[in-house]
Amino acid sequence: MVIIDFLQALSNSLPALATGMVVTLKITVVAVGVGIAWGAVLAVMRLSSLKPVALFAHTYVTVMRSVPLVMVLLWFFLMVPQLIQSVFDLSPRTDIRLVSAMVAFCLFEAAYFAEIIRAGIQAVSRGQLNAAQALGMSYLKAMRLIVLPQAMRATVPALMTQSVALFQDTSLVYVIGLSDFFRTSKNIADRDSTTVGMIIFAGSVYLLISLLASAGVKALQRSNAKS
Repeated sequence: MVIIDFLQALSNSLPALATGMVVTLKITVVAVGVGIAWGAVLAVMRLSSLKPVALFAHTYVTVMRSVPLVMVLLWFFLMVPQLIQSVFDLSPRTDIRLVSAMVAFCLFEAAYFAEIIRAGIQAVSRGQLNAAQALGMSYLKAMRLIVLPQAMRATVPALMTQSVALFQDTSLVYVIGLSDFFRTSKNIADRDSTTVGMIIFAGSVYLLISLLASAGVKALQRSNAKS
């Protein structure tokens, strides 16, 4: 009887849960896209021969990798909402919590993506960069056309693994009151007094998506090993 009541409550809550999952996926997709792009820039900067540029990238990566993600989320939500609104020219009706979460995740995860990409760049033979420069390419052009494509291809599995971890970490946005999938599940559980069942259901959804993504990572690793 209890299980039947829970399944009925779950069925009635599916639209709200779907809306929460959309928020979770929005944060994940934006953070992965922007994080990898900014991470690639940071990786190149860390390997730059210009000391101020390399120092900036090193400091950025070190700081972001040394503080908890929850703290970064709270920083952007509590300390810089007005700045975010002015920079992005947001309407007062825009949910600043979602924008704050996206910005925080993008900047935070970029530090981790940067280290993965940097390792990929360093795995590419230095001779290829030297040969490109000997042909008249600038350092940045050679990095963009010759080195980075190889580094990105080699690090795709690691980048995807980090993306899976990012997806799981999106549940932390509950600290700023954003109704992602996890917080929506918790709110429904509190409303219907189905805490145990709802948390198990939410965990199962995260587990299923993570397992599917991990299977994709392993398939890519096997594909890379054959090529």
